[in-house]
Amino acid sequence: MPRTAPTSPMPPLPLSPSNPRVVDGSGLVAEVEAYLASLPAPARTPVPYVCPFGSILVPWHSGHPEPRATLLDRVLRRPARPVPVSAADHLRLASRYIGASGWLQGALWDEGGRVCLLGAQAAVLAHGYGTPLTVRTARVQLMEVLHATGRPARSPDEYNDRPTTREADVHLLLDRAAARAARLGL
Repeated sequence: MPRTAPTSPMPPLPLSPSNPRVVDGSGLVAEVEAYLASLPAPARTPVPYVCPFGSILVPWHSGHPEPRATLLDRVLRRPARPVPVSAADHLRLASRYIGASGWLQGALWDEGGRVCLLGAQAAVLAHGYGTPLTVRTARVQLMEVLHATGRPARSPDEYNDRPTTREADVHLLLDRAAARAARLGL
């Protein structure tokens, strides 16, 4: 069998005219640039929009209409009728009120506006969301969740004032009670 000379897959690189020992790579650079230009553009991944001016403060009662006095209410100089809310909505609003104003132990409220669990429920009621019956139903749901999760207490306020209770625990309690009330249609 006759021997043939091996063939090289690539032609030899040209030498630079100014320095014969340096290989001129301009052809290689042009070839790589042409190859990269022939590739499809990479898909852009959507990035969440971040407002450069900061975030907008959302009121704690957003999603619920504000209580409005009717003409008769204004003539008789009485407060507006309360906005009807379910017990589940009342508990969610109490959680949002605590989140907006701050949480407190040992008192209903303080000079800074922080409130405890009972103070938040009273504030939601005082702002015109729900009735005293709504608050009683919501407090029953809080007690049911406390006993069902193995944290018996005489009242939700006692649980709020325990030294081991944190704000996150109060929010979790309110969320669980709201979910239970929603499941029961209260």
